[in-house]
Amino acid sequence: MPGQRAESIEEGRLVVPEATADDQIVEAALRPRTLDEVIGQERVREQLGLLLAAARQRGRPPDHVLLAGPPGLGKTTMAMIIANEMATPMRLTSGPAIQHAGDMAAILSGLAEGDVLFLDEIHRMSRAAEEMLYMAMEDFRVDVVVGKGPGATAIPLEIPPFSLVGATTRAGLLPGPLRDRFGFTAHLEFYDTDELTTIVTRSARLLAVSIDAEAATEIASRSRGTPRIANRLLRRVRDFAQVRAGGVVTLAVADRALELFEVDKQGLDRLDRAVLDALCRRFGGGPVGVSSLAVAVGEERETVEEVAEPFLVRSGYLARTPRGRVATPSAWQHVGLTSPPRAPFADQPDLFDDA
Repeated sequence: MPGQRAESIEEGRLVVPEATADDQIVEAALRPRTLDEVIGQERVREQLGLLLAAARQRGRPPDHVLLAGPPGLGKTTMAMIIANEMATPMRLTSGPAIQHAGDMAAILSGLAEGDVLFLDEIHRMSRAAEEMLYMAMEDFRVDVVVGKGPGATAIPLEIPPFSLVGATTRAGLLPGPLRDRFGFTAHLEFYDTDELTTIVTRSARLLAVSIDAEAATEIASRSRGTPRIANRLLRRVRDFAQVRAGGVVTLAVADRALELFEVDKQGLDRLDRAVLDALCRRFGGGPVGVSSLAVAVGEERETVEEVAEPFLVRSGYLARTPRGRVATPSAWQHVGLTSPPRAPFADQPDLFDDA
């Protein structure tokens, strides 16, 4: 029947007919809408579920929630789930957009009782807006200053009870008084390959992509433990399969697609490999300053420091030292070179060795 879609499992393959809806509409459905639909993050799900259930029983908005963790792990999705579980509207803004206390006052004054205010990148909010937010979070009121100089008058403005959900990738940059006003702080962790495989399989079904179980695992293993990257790689593999492989994603098709898009078996992309290659071939394994490393790969310092380094450090390819960046034995091995006897960490075992 029109609008219906049949699904079947054949020899370990999830077979779904071609999508008839616009891809943008379908991809919007990739985000889970309830805590039960969330894959992974078991501890956070349990804690958040308890918080929301108690709030519903009391008939009050839940405590303010701070979501911390690296990009792409689902902080925005969690905020949407909180609003959905509480059956209340969500107002969305971001820290860089709030540069004046008046901006914060305008947002807060427009809230209705029980609303969820999602403040992304909360660590980038201006100090004046932060100070106004303190009183709003604690006492549900703000003081609006009218006039200037000796004639200025502070007019108290009552705000209906609301729930603030703040998201940050750098919780250490939040002032202590702001962190302390959150009733619950959730730290989102990276996902393992099994969890990401489940996410890839679910996303493939929603995107109407026919995919092998092995191909889903391969995409998941190259996704850096991040659902956002897993879904992005799946869409690129889908494009490759649609144009060059009859629309079916097998392990071989996934390998060819990811090779074309320069994502290797360990999940390193072009920039990651360029950093490791420059560090080992041009600087002898380091130590070298990040500015020199950035010039060597033709990128800005911030790009190397914020985009490439976190994954390289977490994966054991690169170490940050007081003297600069240093290649580990795993980095030398990855670029196909033998670590020189005097190279940093040369006398230490490979970080990925089982021994």
